[in-house]
Amino acid sequence: MEEFGSIFKDEFRSFLALRKIGMSESGYKHYRCYLASFDKYLTSCRLEERKITETDVNGWLTTLTGKTSSKANEIISIRMFIKYLQTLGFDANVPIIPKVVDDYVPYIFSDTEIERIFAAADNFIVTKGQPNPHMQLEFPMIIRLLYGCGLRIGETLALQMKDVDLEGGVITILHAKKNKQRLVPMSLTLTEVLKRYCLAMGIVGIPNAFLFPSVDLAKPTSIRSIRNKFDVIAKNLGITLKERDWHERGPCMHCLRHVFVFKSFAQAELDGRSIDNSKPFLSIYLGHDSLDETDKYLKFSSEMYPKALELFEEYTAEVFPEVYYEQ
Repeated sequence: MEEFGSIFKDEFRSFLALRKIGMSESGYKHYRCYLASFDKYLTSCRLEERKITETDVNGWLTTLTGKTSSKANEIISIRMFIKYLQTLGFDANVPIIPKVVDDYVPYIFSDTEIERIFAAADNFIVTKGQPNPHMQLEFPMIIRLLYGCGLRIGETLALQMKDVDLEGGVITILHAKKNKQRLVPMSLTLTEVLKRYCLAMGIVGIPNAFLFPSVDLAKPTSIRSIRNKFDVIAKNLGITLKERDWHERGPCMHCLRHVFVFKSFAQAELDGRSIDNSKPFLSIYLGHDSLDETDKYLKFSSEMYPKALELFEEYTAEVFPEVYYEQ
């Protein structure tokens, strides 16, 4: 039984028991943490009466940290508990759900950083502690697919030979996010590199062979393994985001997808194609659910790319409106 210590400890326990029914294990754990945190706050208030005033609620709101969306999720959870108290006859003030803004800013690698990452990946050496003997070939190819096609890492590692047309230069993503499917054309250069890689791995003509197998050839290498290697390379190269705000993503492997989108939009603008015209095609290419999801990839640090900001500022000023939750 969860240990609560505030004046509403019995109500916390009964409410949590009700919420547990029908919730997933991870959802229940999150909810339990929210309630435990609110209970701890109420305990610190040393309430003398079994009621929650507006002052109590406002004081709690000032303790919340993180993204506005994270704060809103926690407030929504506590609102449910407070409304539960009201049904039991308690005088309890319900907090208002704040407006939520998209305050996430990705890290965009510079061209110099990309060159250094490629060089480090190409010179990756399999150590005695590395169980996968193919990693020296796999890692550089994985980085090139992420950068050259904007693929997600999970999509990349799930690829099998039957998903790749080496003659036409097209990758078929069968089980993307939300189980969607799409075709991903590659450049001629990337297609040739991938063809040489597949020949070196000895997997050409084997339909069910994974492009990036683990020690067990029947399974792909793990996402964690590749992420860890990328993080080590970035750290060794000194690629960091100094004085990073909480809403800014530091340099990580997923940022290669952001670089792909950023460069695609930038090239389209330079070629005379407006973002409005190119966005629907890029959205499909990336496997996004909506054009709004693609818009988020236009957010980046103006300090890193001031020239690009001038290129995009008129457009981006209109595509990032504040989002409000319903009360």
